[in-house]
Amino acid sequence: QLQLVESGGGLVQPGGSLRLSCAASRFSLEKNAIAWFRQAPGKEREEVSCISSSGGSPTYSVAVKGRFTISRDNAKNTVYLQMTGLKVEDTAVYSCAADVGTYCWGHFNVWGQGTQVTVSS
Repeated sequence: QLQLVESGGGLVQPGGSLRLSCAASRFSLEKNAIAWFRQAPGKEREEVSCISSSGGSPTYSVAVKGRFTISRDNAKNTVYLQMTGLKVEDTAVYSCAADVGTYCWGHFNVWGQGTQVTVSS
């Protein structure tokens, strides 16, 4: 079974930083665009960021642009989400997903279970 496994979540104070990792299991993600999503309690899931298979053309939601940076290391089969300037409203479960294509086309077929990020003083 193809899997994505997220890690790096935790509790952080407002203004702090975290780096999330999304590692692929049982497949190589080098030919897949990868996106990060988040879902807060009582809210719909939203796409936070996406990166193409080559690492070019990253996209960000308005809410996180300028604070979050997506990157990937295909040799390690891992995609990262560096989060800085965290706000209370960033609190959510963060999940990654693999697109069927090399660009962020929005057709995701493999999902991770998610990692909790809590921003609180």
